[in-house]
Amino acid sequence: MAEVVGPRLYSCCNCRNHVALHDDIISKAFQGRHGRAFLFSHAMNIMEGPKEDRNLLTGLHTVADIYCCDCGEVLGWKYERAYEETQKYKEGKFILEKLKIVKENW
Repeated sequence: MAEVVGPRLYSCCNCRNHVALHDDIISKAFQGRHGRAFLFSHAMNIMEGPKEDRNLLTGLHTVADIYCCDCGEVLGWKYERAYEETQKYKEGKFILEKLKIVKENW
């Protein structure tokens, strides 16, 4: 008999606080400050830092760093505004860096 398992999650690498659901991944083809990153439609148990304009690989964006609400680890950022029309789909979405998250329930 198969075991009943909860949803596949991603957790903070530092304290294992749940921060995102696997089903909310939009793309795994993103680049973060420390290497590969994933674009998520939603994130949970996070705090947002101040908004700032950053020149990223795909142009100018207004972003806010996101932190684990338990330990304060920087996990990535939230796209607040994209200035290029082709990048508007990112608005309101979250980047979580692969190095900063770990898999749970896999």
